[in-house]
Amino acid sequence: MFRLVGFESESTGENVFALVMGDPATVPNPLIRVHSQCLTGEAFGSSRCDCGEQLELALQRIADEGHGILVYQLAEGRGIGLMNKVHAYQLQDSGHDTVEANHRLGFEADARSYDLCGAVLKSFGLKQIRLMSNNPLKVAGLEAAGIHPVERIPIEITPSPTSEAYLRTKKDKLGHILTNL
Repeated sequence: MFRLVGFESESTGENVFALVMGDPATVPNPLIRVHSQCLTGEAFGSSRCDCGEQLELALQRIADEGHGILVYQLAEGRGIGLMNKVHAYQLQDSGHDTVEANHRLGFEADARSYDLCGAVLKSFGLKQIRLMSNNPLKVAGLEAAGIHPVERIPIEITPSPTSEAYLRTKKDKLGHILTNL
């Protein structure tokens, strides 16, 4: 059973949610996932990405351990928002990869910040964690926010024919650590 806890930044108004199992502060280096919202992959089952499957796998791994937190960041489309993500999809359909599409729309390849995520983890008394992530920017962002990932645990989903190009772009252009490509 997970508890849902909401957080809002006083300075930016940004919201995140924490799905908490057990008491993560009572175990050394609890298992953590910082997961960014993906309506298309999580609710609509889009085959363009692996986000829905990563969410399910992360929750299962935390449940298996009995303690941990999934921080759910409302940062659709790597922080560009849902409508811009739909525009990026249109650009991808015309031959651009996800990074190129974000740039053509005037955004960074990844516009997310992890400051509030770090503050959420600190509010639970955490300083050192085991982080489920393939993204080195997430590791660096949490470290900058004062959270030390002592271990990075891969969260890889076997690519499908429709997600392989997306995952390859994440590996080649964003530095994601993916071994199954």
